[in-house]
Amino acid sequence: MTTPTSRRAVLAAAAGTAALAGCGSSDDKSSGTSSTPAEGETSPPVAFAPNTPEKSSSASPQGDVLAKTSDIPVGGGKVFAAKKVVVTQPEAGTFKAFSAICTHQGCTVKDVAGGTINCPCHGSKYRVADASVAAGPAPRPLPAKPITVENGSIRLA
Repeated sequence: MTTPTSRRAVLAAAAGTAALAGCGSSDDKSSGTSSTPAEGETSPPVAFAPNTPEKSSSASPQGDVLAKTSDIPVGGGKVFAAKKVVVTQPEAGTFKAFSAICTHQGCTVKDVAGGTINCPCHGSKYRVADASVAAGPAPRPLPAKPITVENGSIRLA
């Protein structure tokens, strides 16, 4: 009869295996592994080169066009989930942008209605004027995002 393995022993063995796996080198050509992602995987993001020249201010407007100014209702806004940004128009002609990631637990906000930016996960609400917390459990306002408004277009800056 064999003695059952304790949970502690199983966890310790798993931790040891994980630590050893982390010791491998992706440069080791003899390991049979490749640093090229497998089909369906993505490469890690590439850092910006430190010597990349900055574009001159006379260049065309920077950033992606999010919307036309006419697409953002006065006193309301619109969530651009793919860009992780929400754009509001608290007063006519005043446009603001904030992160669309709730400061409570990282959910993407769902909509802008009734003067607030609303998170569907736990009910947090943020004011359209400054993204301050109108109703918790969010602990902090949504961070501001830079935008430019030019010729009727709203762009990420």
